[in-house]
Amino acid sequence: METRINEIRISYRPKLKAEHWPKISSSSLAARVVFENWDHNTIAVYESFKILLLNNSNKVKGIYQISHGGITGTLVDLRLLFAVALKSLSVALILVHNHPSGTLRPSEADKNLTRKIKSGADFLDIKILDHLILIPTGEYYSFADEGIL
Repeated sequence: METRINEIRISYRPKLKAEHWPKISSSSLAARVVFENWDHNTIAVYESFKILLLNNSNKVKGIYQISHGGITGTLVDLRLLFAVALKSLSVALILVHNHPSGTLRPSEADKNLTRKIKSGADFLDIKILDHLILIPTGEYYSFADEGIL
């Protein structure tokens, strides 16, 4: 009897050429890129967690939504986050989530999650450049700018 198993494929299909990818040089530019690509019909409704996937030149390969949740929180599965980072061959990430309430301050849960992701990323040689909190007006809070990354 023949043993049959599923085939696993890993792929990444960029649609834009690298020369068209925005280069992130500041938290304000990263926040602008993410905010421009956020669904403005939902940013004030529920919390979402996304990652900017970057190459070695800090150019944005893409944005991936890890999760969306409720009004006051969303769950982040680190296995999914790192699967996407590895699958896209990204060397750096910028973490981003929104606060529908308009509060820019990170919660203790936000800080703990950031530490946990950074720990896993260090093990995989992936840089965590920042964690941004966006609010519906487009304003942001940067963990890196505030020195808590």
